[in-house]
Amino acid sequence: MIKISTLLTCLLFIFSSLNAQQASPNFIFGDALPDAPELATRGNLKVGVRTIEFINKDQIDILNAVDGVAPNYDRDLKVEIWYPAALKQNEAELVMYDQVMGSLNDKDRPIVPFTFAGRAARDATPSTGKFPLIVVSHGYLGSRVLMTYLTENLASKGYIVAAIGHKESTFEDANGFQSTLLNRPKDILFVMNEILEGDHFLSNNVQDDNVGIIGYSMGGYGVLNVGGAGYSEGLAKFFSGMTGGNKSIESLTINNPDHSAMFDDRIKCIVAFAPWGMERGIWNAEGLKGLKLPTFFVAGSEDDISGYEKGIKAIYEGASNTDRYLLTYTNARHNVAPNPPAEITMQPGLHFDEYYRYAEPSWDERRINNINQHFVTAFLGTYLKAEDHSDYLKMKVDSNEETWKGFKPRSSTGMKLEYLEKAK
Repeated sequence: MIKISTLLTCLLFIFSSLNAQQASPNFIFGDALPDAPELATRGNLKVGVRTIEFINKDQIDILNAVDGVAPNYDRDLKVEIWYPAALKQNEAELVMYDQVMGSLNDKDRPIVPFTFAGRAARDATPSTGKFPLIVVSHGYLGSRVLMTYLTENLASKGYIVAAIGHKESTFEDANGFQSTLLNRPKDILFVMNEILEGDHFLSNNVQDDNVGIIGYSMGGYGVLNVGGAGYSEGLAKFFSGMTGGNKSIESLTINNPDHSAMFDDRIKCIVAFAPWGMERGIWNAEGLKGLKLPTFFVAGSEDDISGYEKGIKAIYEGASNTDRYLLTYTNARHNVAPNPPAEITMQPGLHFDEYYRYAEPSWDERRINNINQHFVTAFLGTYLKAEDHSDYLKMKVDSNEETWKGFKPRSSTGMKLEYLEKAK
C-alpha cells in the first residue's frame, strides 16, 4: 500500500513538471529544427521585448471621408520592439504574447484571445552599444506579433526590431481597406523616424543611419513604396472611387514630388515577403524602376493572393534599378512569412481560415521560418553590417541541383534563389 506522503510527493512532482513545461515550452516559434540551415540559429545576444505606443497626429481619416473630403485624426500605433538585452541573474528569456483569432466585424469568425510563448524577456534592460534598426510591417489583416520567429531571431543577432501594429489593419480593429492603402507606407516612415529621432528607452542604442525594412503582403506593398517605387495612376483612380473622390493617395504615386521627397537614405535595404498589388495594377514598369534599395523578395510559386508569375516575380523582374533577389518556395501559396499555426487554431469546430491564416498546404511552416531566418540573416548582414555572405546568396538557382551552402545534406529541396543586378 502506497503511503499518503509518498503519493503526495509524486503528485507534487507531476504538477511541478507540468508547470515547468507550461513556463518553458519545449518548442517555441522560431526554434531551429534538426534540418535548419546554418544561419537560422539564434545569435549570442539575449533578447528583451517591450510594447510602446506612438501617436501620429493630424493624419487623414480616410474612413470618414464624405464627398471626397476627409477630417483629420490621431493615429495611435502600438509597436512591439525586440532588442539586445542585459538580463539580470535569474531573469528568464521567456515571454507570453497576446494574440487573437478571428476578425473584427466578421460574425463567422469572432475575436478569441489567446497567448503563445516567445524567447525574450519582457521589459528587460537594453544592452550597451548601438545596433541597426529593422522596421517590420504586417499584412492585412495581421498583428505586430505575427512574425516573432524572425523578430526575436534578428534581435539576438544585434538588431533593434520594431514591428508595427497598423491601426485599422489588425485582427482586432479590422476596417476599410482604403486606410491600409493610404497609411501603410506613412506608418512605416513615421515609426522609423520616432525610433531614430525620438526620446525613448532605446534612444542611445539605435544607429541613426542604418535601417532595414521588412514587409509581408500589404506590408510588402508599403515597404516597396517607401523604398522608392511609386504607385500607379490606376491605384489613384481606384482609391478615389473608394473614397468618393478623395485624392490623398496621389502623394504616393509615380513622379509625384511628395513621393520623391519621402525617400530616406538612412534606409539601406528591403525584405519583401509576398508583396501585394502587381496583379491588381497597383504597380507598373515605370513605378518599379523607382525602387532604389537592394531588395530580397520571398514568394510561393502558387501564391493565390499576390500572384506569382504576374505578381511577385513580375515585381522582382521590373525593379531594374536595384540589385535584388527572389527566393521561391515551390508549391507554397501566400503564407511564406508568418509564425506557424498556434495549437489553438487546430481545435475542432474553429473556422478553417484561422488555421490557414498561418499554414501552408505543401510546406511545414516551421521549416519555412527557419529558411527565412537563414536568408534574411545573410541579406541584412550584407547590407547593414558589411558582412560577406555571398556564398549563401549566390548559388545555383535550383536547390534540387545541389545542396545549397549552409544547408544540411539532402535538405535544400523545393526552392529557387534568383538574383538580378541593377541595370547598367
